[in-house]
Amino acid sequence: MDIPQVSSALTELALDLRWAWNHAADEIWSRLDPDLWERTHNAWFVLQTVSQERLEAIGADPDFERSLRTLIDEKRQRAETPRWFQQSYPQSPLRAIAYFSLEFMLSDALPIYSGGLGNVAGDQLKSAADLGVPVIAVGLLYQQGYFRQHIDAEGRQQALYPFNDPSLLPIRPLRRPNGEWLILSVDIPGSTLRVRTWEVEIGRAKLYLLDTNDPANLPETRGITAELYGGELAVRLQQERVLGVGGWRLLRALGINAEVCHLNEGHAAFAVLERARSFMEDHKQPFAAALAATRPGNIFTTHTPVEAGFDRFPPDVFAPRMKQYAESELGISIHDLFALGRLNPQDDREPFNMAYLAIRGSGAVNGVSRLHGAVSRRIFQNLFPRWPEAEVPVGYVTNGVHVSTWDSQPADDLWTEACGKGRWAGDLSAIEQALRRVPDSDIWAMRSKARCKLVAYVRHKLSQQLAGHGASPEDVHRVSHIFDPETLTIGFARRFATYKRPTLLLHDPDRLLRILSNPHMPVQLILAGKAHPRDAAGQDMVRQWIRFIRDTPARASAVFLSDYDMSMTEHLVQGVDLWLNTPRRPWEASGTSGMKVLVNGGLNLSELDGWWAEAYSPDLGWAIGDGEEHGEDPAWDAAEAERLYTLLEQEIIPAFYHRNDAGVPSQWVAKMRESMARLTPQFSANRTVREYTENYYLPAARAVAERANGIDLLNWRQHLADHWWRLRIDDLHVETEGACHVFHVRAYLDELDPATVRMELYADSRTGGDPVRIVMQRAEHPLGGSANSWNFTACAPSDRPAHDYTARLIPFREGASVPLEASQILWYS
Repeated sequence: MDIPQVSSALTELALDLRWAWNHAADEIWSRLDPDLWERTHNAWFVLQTVSQERLEAIGADPDFERSLRTLIDEKRQRAETPRWFQQSYPQSPLRAIAYFSLEFMLSDALPIYSGGLGNVAGDQLKSAADLGVPVIAVGLLYQQGYFRQHIDAEGRQQALYPFNDPSLLPIRPLRRPNGEWLILSVDIPGSTLRVRTWEVEIGRAKLYLLDTNDPANLPETRGITAELYGGELAVRLQQERVLGVGGWRLLRALGINAEVCHLNEGHAAFAVLERARSFMEDHKQPFAAALAATRPGNIFTTHTPVEAGFDRFPPDVFAPRMKQYAESELGISIHDLFALGRLNPQDDREPFNMAYLAIRGSGAVNGVSRLHGAVSRRIFQNLFPRWPEAEVPVGYVTNGVHVSTWDSQPADDLWTEACGKGRWAGDLSAIEQALRRVPDSDIWAMRSKARCKLVAYVRHKLSQQLAGHGASPEDVHRVSHIFDPETLTIGFARRFATYKRPTLLLHDPDRLLRILSNPHMPVQLILAGKAHPRDAAGQDMVRQWIRFIRDTPARASAVFLSDYDMSMTEHLVQGVDLWLNTPRRPWEASGTSGMKVLVNGGLNLSELDGWWAEAYSPDLGWAIGDGEEHGEDPAWDAAEAERLYTLLEQEIIPAFYHRNDAGVPSQWVAKMRESMARLTPQFSANRTVREYTENYYLPAARAVAERANGIDLLNWRQHLADHWWRLRIDDLHVETEGACHVFHVRAYLDELDPATVRMELYADSRTGGDPVRIVMQRAEHPLGGSANSWNFTACAPSDRPAHDYTARLIPFREGASVPLEASQILWYS
């Protein structure tokens, strides 16, 4: 290759973020600049800073050229090879899923994430690329992103906001065919906002980013995309408008007709409005009909476990900024727009709730764990009055992690030996049995290697941290020997917020100190995490840990690492033996940090909340909590702290140190094997993305294709609204015949076509699962007497009393989602 060819090939590789989890090209970047690659692991940054002379010298090396050609050939072959989706659904009409999220955690080289929400978005996008699922993601490019954390010698957190220089990020401007930069226009009060667009390549997937930092914008509007989760409510509203409205316009400008729109949290809900506006433009229909027509193709995933967590905009913030869009673009009044985001449309003081808009604009809604689905049904119960909580239309898809991002090199070697390459890019059914054939000694050797690497990382980071505080050379030297590679290592790292109870382990400091310093069975503890810059309580919890470590002998066996980010997460989840998680149930919607340790043989000790509530079994790890909710009860916190200490002292630590003749802790390894074999596939993003594809994306694509327009649905809904209040269920009687209760019900339907309603028998589940619903059969002819009175009959099993069943009328229309699109219900009483 000549130098232009080498440069072009390197650019092609460096702008594909697949290098963030696939390390085949690591040697290439290391050869360009070993020090810079080691410090940044940002291939694009390395390429941007390498000298021409270095490129010429290395490009002349035949081995380098062969490696580069092989990598390019493999990249292009991957793009053309059918993956799981193409093999499983070769004739699928699903061509594009637009995935909207306010943050994406893909690599520290692209710092546009804060935590859990971005983690989920990034891992699912990577898995979609692995599986060939046609996901096209849309997000924002922040000038500063989320804050970086500095902790001073007194334990005070300081928030730093380094500038994200686009030229050094692995992104490129989106260009029109004529080479012009693709700039979008979004009208806002007083001006037209210019929105710049960027492209990120993630294997077979694409992420498009928008930002407002255009010199032609006003100074105040250039800063709309300055910070992630920063600024005032008015800025957040404009951010979300750029994401939803600007994002859908970008897809249109690129000629992408996405059948499915996936909203990753309510922040993205304005996309349903812009999608409807596009339909209005194409089909000359009013807004209400356009929203009804496009709604089946929209999916809303909520991550919020408490109602107060949803974005709400007061009328004085929302109205002046959205009135023009409502009237000029959507053709509706601001009152009608408010109605989509309010529980009571007539209450002019009620703020606009983005989650309500997402629900009213979507054909399916889901939480992110089994427990969170139940919690979300309770949160949204008020939108579906008189419907049982179990039938509030919120399902769940439990989150998973992109395994290839989070596994260590020793773990990758072990899994490759057991299951082969490409194991996380398709069907996972054979993985469990394959891992069961791995010897205990190999599993333990993998764990020991990863722990050694973590200890080296902790020493390095802590030395840097102390040097940054101006510590003496003696103190810096001391921490370069901290920790023992053979000691049980516990990790706790996450956002420091009160509901996560990051200081629960500090409830009895003296007892914790005794656990850490036991000379026969020592323990070492690694902590990390950020508190939001405006969260004083969270910052105080950081200080509590810093003081404990600084002022007690714990400093020999406990560390707090500052500036928790994706790179630090990788090191921690790869190396710890035990991952600790202590949220207040049910405030952890899912949680993914504990999932990341699974592939690396780490075990979990966690509250029975989020994903662990459905994953936990005594042979897989340890749990605290009783599966109930206790709120902010100090007595319960004390009881759970006691349980933590007891588990550590009596079960966990002894299991780690009790070794067989070969030096292997067989009881510990048995839990490792079960956890790795059973939980790693189940809580991988591979499973999550396949579940979304089969249970949500494909049905949504079919549903939106079958609904040619929304006018018929609107007419049905209006007819229901006009007559529902006159409906009544007149009579019910039951005859028991052997194994069957035979129910007879008479109902008056006013002027409704009987085909537009359904009579059912309903009974609560006995086991906590889905309720019992039995469709009653309508007589062929109306009864005599009152016009449009009908008799309905059904047989219910007599293994439970007849009084368990209640008759009810609900709306019915083929292709309509009830109660999501029509929430009327009439119970017999």
